[in-house]
Amino acid sequence: MKLISSMKPAGSSVDCLPAKLVRDSVSALSPALMNIFNISLSTGVFPKVFKDAVVQPILKKPGLDPSTYENFRPISKVPFLSKVLEKIVHGQISAHMNSNSLLDVFQSAFRPNHSTESALIRVLNDILVASDSGSRVLLLQLDLSAAFDTVDHQILLNRLGSWVGVTGVALKWFRSYLSNRTISVQIGDCASSSLPLPWGVPQGSVLGPLLFSIYLLPLGNILNQHGLSYHIYADDCQLYVEMDEKNAGSKLAACMDDVKGWLASNFLKLNEKKSEFIVFDPRNHHGSHPVCDLLTLNPKQCVTSLGVKLDAGLTMAPQINSVVRSCFYQLHRLTHLRRILKRRHLESVIHAFITSRLDYTNALLIGVTDSALNQLQVVQNAAARFLTSTHRRSHITPVLAHLHWLPVIFRVQFKLLTFVFKALSDLAPSYLSALLTPYVPTRSLRSADLLLLHTPRMRLKSRGERAFVHAAPKLWNSLPIGVRQAPSLAVFKSRLKTHFYTLAFRQ
Repeated sequence: MKLISSMKPAGSSVDCLPAKLVRDSVSALSPALMNIFNISLSTGVFPKVFKDAVVQPILKKPGLDPSTYENFRPISKVPFLSKVLEKIVHGQISAHMNSNSLLDVFQSAFRPNHSTESALIRVLNDILVASDSGSRVLLLQLDLSAAFDTVDHQILLNRLGSWVGVTGVALKWFRSYLSNRTISVQIGDCASSSLPLPWGVPQGSVLGPLLFSIYLLPLGNILNQHGLSYHIYADDCQLYVEMDEKNAGSKLAACMDDVKGWLASNFLKLNEKKSEFIVFDPRNHHGSHPVCDLLTLNPKQCVTSLGVKLDAGLTMAPQINSVVRSCFYQLHRLTHLRRILKRRHLESVIHAFITSRLDYTNALLIGVTDSALNQLQVVQNAAARFLTSTHRRSHITPVLAHLHWLPVIFRVQFKLLTFVFKALSDLAPSYLSALLTPYVPTRSLRSADLLLLHTPRMRLKSRGERAFVHAAPKLWNSLPIGVRQAPSLAVFKSRLKTHFYTLAFRQ
């Protein structure tokens, strides 16, 4: 009952029972549903009526050409009760994999306490640390074509058995879940006839993303064997290597050969048109490099990684400019809603369309120039004036204080410090926790009880001091001891906000 009540009432057009009806009648239906689910799990048979999916294509990005089929993502809408059963199985297999550390450490997709932001923090930290030592770093982004749709079921079942340890009735249940699936395509009021789906995992299902992560498990082993740093988020794979390392070119070439061979043998295709690489050079040297000459891909001066634009100089200027343009575009659209929305509703819309964009991966902006952050502050000021009808020449600080909106610089620090607290409380990915080292005094001093962190030395202020491993401990150690010693995440956030409100609006 708790599970069904917590889920969104979203199903497909072929649902035998509408999702809203199931939620509203959960107390009456739960005994019968529990009996159906228990029979399915004990016999290893996934109900056939749950295997029909309706695909509704959606554009991958706004503004793409709708006449090109490659620009659509085939999202499968499965029956609501199928999602409930998948959610139960997902909880069981996730607990099994987490307790036995079976998932790749550097796979951040569809895992609790992991996100695109945590993945980017680790990747950018490693790049900044390498740049601080004067080394050039090559970031290679691999893109897979229709990865979810080409998964081979037999290979996936073998992976479940040999890599995850799923056997017996449990493996039989997954075989039943994958076999005899059908799909139909619906656009508007038009729908196609159902056709069999002999391969792939449905995008939009509960189990699909986890099964795809299991399918990719051997890929991490291949990258580790070649000694390359990497990070995977679903089907987005990022490799990065210090170009000044000995044999860096041969390692990268051998790794790419093995990766392409593994992808081909597992019915996955590397999309070389969308795969790209960029070189971060702290000395701004121009010209070719032997490592770059080994790649058949075109070099870029700016790449988009998990929705964030990274430029070769690591100034974050393209990302900030993109956020500013997007926010002002949304703010212009909201002017048409001002007369029909109440104040509290308008504020909610502003948070949804403006604040969310300002806050997305803003932890990466630590250490960037004040002029760059001022561009984002102008956006926040404009949103505050729009909400409160404040004249553009009026002082904005009292308005932000009245709204309880932290200025952008403090929002950046707040996000970064929240990651630090999570990492110290086992609420963050292990690859972030590994970057933080408790401060150990040389003598028995009172500082041993202050929960301080060791701050490593960095040479370049524009590079190394922006890395998570340096910037996070430096900010953490500057906090009052009462904030650092908060007993829970909620208390920490509350105390940290109070601390920042005092700093921001002291006047």
